[in-house]
Amino acid sequence: MTTPPHYARPDASEYAPFFAAYIAGVPEGDLLARLESQLRETIGALAGLPESQGDYAYAPGKWTLKEVLGHMADAERVFCYRALRFARGDASPLTSFDEKLWVPNSGAGARSVADLQDELRVVRAATLALLRHVPPEAAERRGSVSGKEVSVRALAWIIAGHERHHLRILRERYLSPLSGER
Repeated sequence: MTTPPHYARPDASEYAPFFAAYIAGVPEGDLLARLESQLRETIGALAGLPESQGDYAYAPGKWTLKEVLGHMADAERVFCYRALRFARGDASPLTSFDEKLWVPNSGAGARSVADLQDELRVVRAATLALLRHVPPEAAERRGSVSGKEVSVRALAWIIAGHERHHLRILRERYLSPLSGER
């Protein structure tokens, strides 16, 4: 059995400035353990949420709660795919993805909150399987996304930071206003 890489906090040369807030929002510690516990926290925050609340949007033109969950799964898949490519030594330049295009085309509104939670679990399990088993030196490998260099290690932290960002938004803008309706 191989020892997983140590995913120390990346330095600013390993990611585009856009991702700095995501990475800064992740507490210090074992990143793989954080990714495991983080999903439990997200799923726990949604516990007891009536299915009818999945279509709630906090303002006109904003995503519904179900669309946010779908976006979280989609974005993690994209970040993990980038990490896979770069970890395997494929530094072919990659493009960005347009979440404003993806979300309306995701079909999240036709799904249940429970189904979207299950998808988050499966996506996170796949992410952890990859990150635990890349060779330790692969965490340092880099590639280009939209003309900006990023390391595998930074992508792992971006995954954690992106979920943390959206969990905060879910709590503040979706779950708090609904807490009186549960």
